[in-house]
Amino acid sequence: MQKIPKVDLNLFLSDDQNQQKEFIQQAGTAFKDIGFLALKGHFLDEELQNDLYNEIKAFFNLRKEIKSKYEIKGGGGQRGYTGFGKEHAEGRSVGDLKEFWHFGQDLNTKPYLKNRYPENMIVKELEGFNKIGNLVFLKLEKTAKIILQALALFLKLDEYYFDEFIDGGNSILRAIHYPAITQPPKEAERAAAHGDINLITLLIGAQGGGLQVLNRQNQWIDAIAKPDELIINIGDMLSRLTNNKLPSTVHRVVNPPKETWGSSRYSLPFFMHPNPEMPLNCIPQTVRKDNPKKYQDILAGEFLHQRLVDLGLLEK
Repeated sequence: MQKIPKVDLNLFLSDDQNQQKEFIQQAGTAFKDIGFLALKGHFLDEELQNDLYNEIKAFFNLRKEIKSKYEIKGGGGQRGYTGFGKEHAEGRSVGDLKEFWHFGQDLNTKPYLKNRYPENMIVKELEGFNKIGNLVFLKLEKTAKIILQALALFLKLDEYYFDEFIDGGNSILRAIHYPAITQPPKEAERAAAHGDINLITLLIGAQGGGLQVLNRQNQWIDAIAKPDELIINIGDMLSRLTNNKLPSTVHRVVNPPKETWGSSRYSLPFFMHPNPEMPLNCIPQTVRKDNPKKYQDILAGEFLHQRLVDLGLLEK
């Protein structure tokens, strides 16, 4: 498979059962065969997407000392700002060539979550930054919820299997800045090869190429979305839950050609996480004699903590 499959969410949202079944099969097969797809018909409109890009560019253009005051020591990078080069892929010690910001659940509108998750950091220098970030978070969370309903049916589960686990889940909207490259990187990449931690990831069309996916034939292929598409991929939590029926796909962001080193790249992935108490135990539908259980039982919160340690964002 040399291209990312494309599907339209409107098929699943229609009243036509045949169209719904077509979407379930298309999406499930794409995730099973390559772990990625390009989605049309989602809930994020172009104007709101552009507004967020403008806000994050303005934030990353702030002076380093201003950005640094939004960095939470010991917070595992879960909210606010994480400085350049501080995160690395699992199994590597060289930091990625990026800085990023995390929006989580807006606890002002969901006060019942206040004892579960940290507060979002409020950027005082940019009036619309948090408001627009929170709006985009909700649009992508809604899209992810529908995708998981379709995947539940593909897995022969109840359509709403995931709903109780993702309502008020520990999801994150990440704004990434890959700065211009000023000197030859030795071993560092913009984002070294990795799998995502969460259930599914929704990526707003990145500004600038470089995203590559490792297909099942061990070939790196470019993942390119049109402006009205989201790129969606399976994360490690869903791989565990499905006993690798829906495998997490390794991907990376490669460094650009030398002639374009002077250009920044921006990216906006939404990581759909469940609540920390969700069991990631392999569902019985995916365990057979010829496909025995591959993973030990674990809760989502425990798994997340382990992975943040592996990424260098938390101490052991």
